Amino acid sequence: MVFFRPRHLRRYRKIAEVMARHGFGAIITQLGLGGMLRLPDRIIGRDQEPKTPRSAATHLREALEELGPTFIKMGQIASTRPELLPPTFIEELSKLQDDVPPAPWEQAQMVIETELGVPIEEVFLAFDPTPIASASLAQVYAAMLPDHTHVVVKVQRPNIEKVIETDLAIILDIAQLANERLAWTRPFDPVGLAEEFGIALRSELDYRREGRNADRFRENFADEPYIYIPLVYWELSTERLMVLERIQGIKADNIAAIDAAGYDREDIAMHAARFVIQEILEDGFFHADPHPGNLLIMPGEIIGLMDFGTVGYLDSSDRANLVRLYIAIIQFDVEAIIEQLIRMHIASPSVDQFGLQRDLRRLLRKYYGLPLKEISASDMLVEIQPIIYEFQLKIPSDYWLLLKTLVIMEGVGKRLAPDFDVFEVSGPYVRRFLLKLALPNSWGPSVLRGAAGWFDLFNNFPRQSMRILDRIDRGDMELQVRVPMMTQATKQLNQMANRVILAILVGTLTIALALLIPSLDLSWPWNLPTWLIVVGFILMVTLALWLMWSILRSNRR
Repeated sequence: MVFFRPRHLRRYRKIAEVMARHGFGAIITQLGLGGMLRLPDRIIGRDQEPKTPRSAATHLREALEELGPTFIKMGQIASTRPELLPPTFIEELSKLQDDVPPAPWEQAQMVIETELGVPIEEVFLAFDPTPIASASLAQVYAAMLPDHTHVVVKVQRPNIEKVIETDLAIILDIAQLANERLAWTRPFDPVGLAEEFGIALRSELDYRREGRNADRFRENFADEPYIYIPLVYWELSTERLMVLERIQGIKADNIAAIDAAGYDREDIAMHAARFVIQEILEDGFFHADPHPGNLLIMPGEIIGLMDFGTVGYLDSSDRANLVRLYIAIIQFDVEAIIEQLIRMHIASPSVDQFGLQRDLRRLLRKYYGLPLKEISASDMLVEIQPIIYEFQLKIPSDYWLLLKTLVIMEGVGKRLAPDFDVFEVSGPYVRRFLLKLALPNSWGPSVLRGAAGWFDLFNNFPRQSMRILDRIDRGDMELQVRVPMMTQATKQLNQMANRVILAILVGTLTIALALLIPSLDLSWPWNLPTWLIVVGFILMVTLALWLMWSILRSNRR
């Protein structure tokens, strides 16, 4: 039973009214929130359902935008889960933007000075109160340190943490209601999804995590001269405030400016491709939001990265599985693709393999014979979404972030150098990764762990066996085996056995009595043996007819 939080009733009513106004009043009513609607909203919510899947998706996006930053973030995360929503909803939610008007400078100044513990003038030589960027969770300002170093200051929006915690509590309540009252939501585990979303969103509120991400990228690319990661000024950074070196450059999609600067676009595309391939195949830690605004082309054709809040993780087994899947795809081996998807726990072993093979074969047939550089990752991503939804393929969030990262980088690469072949660049990295998988230092640790487990098993087996035998000898151990439907099956077997025995007995006695009848003296009056044999024969025939009738009746059930 879910109890509404009284202090949040106004927010509950706002959510119910917005969703009803956008045509989702029936769901609001089924959740038990209909009582929070005003009478006009109840009428509108019941009667004005979205007319088509696309209009429903558009209404959902608009409703989330109207409900504010928490719901916008929820929609953005939902757009990375194609197994949960139809493709039209995924496409529409991908359009969600969290650009919002900035909070007043006085409020932002109060947060900055609270985090620094001193007035702004004591830390910065100059500070521009006009934000250079404003999002739902943060605002970004330009400033200068006393040594004349240019920095950006990212500060959490005032009171945003309280707003988000309120919304997260309500979202969890609604998820529990959905689990209780909407049976169709249970396979998706709405409570688990709400908890997972809460963890992800709270982590975005801690800017120390983003700073650590920047440090990790800088360490990973320390030997790469064409990738630049700005410095984090940790002595000025806190959970709600981050001070970062400001880098200057040309946005990666500003082709005219790049050409005017005399930069070689082919070289820049090569640097970008090497960056993406290394972070995915070698590091297993990748920038998951590399849109052109976060990639600046600096003097010397160096790519400067910004915004390290959204990242993805791939461990060694993830990378190995993805490379195997990639090889199966470029070989157009549908059976191998499905086997790999099952091995990766993306597809269930009980998936409709025939249907999945049919749809994958139909998809891959469109690309058969094309050079790899002519295959569009963005087109394939759009075409694969209906298959993911129909067959409930469970794509891990990091995998989906990876797919979207590749699509974004493909767009950047095609703008920079339309004829650039990223597959040619990735070839040596893939071969090196496969060679690494074959070397003992890759599979050796897992083999040693397995061997250690077997050693422990054999080492403990004699002692554990003696303990079990002692318990059996003392009568302290009993074995219980539970088989589903065993009671019913045993009952049916008993009935069958009883009928067989009864049939044998009836048949035997009937035949015996029938053989005795010709030897009887049937002259009237009958003596006692004649009466017994005739009556017994009639009883046996009657019993046989009853047995046949009961068998026929049970077969009809």
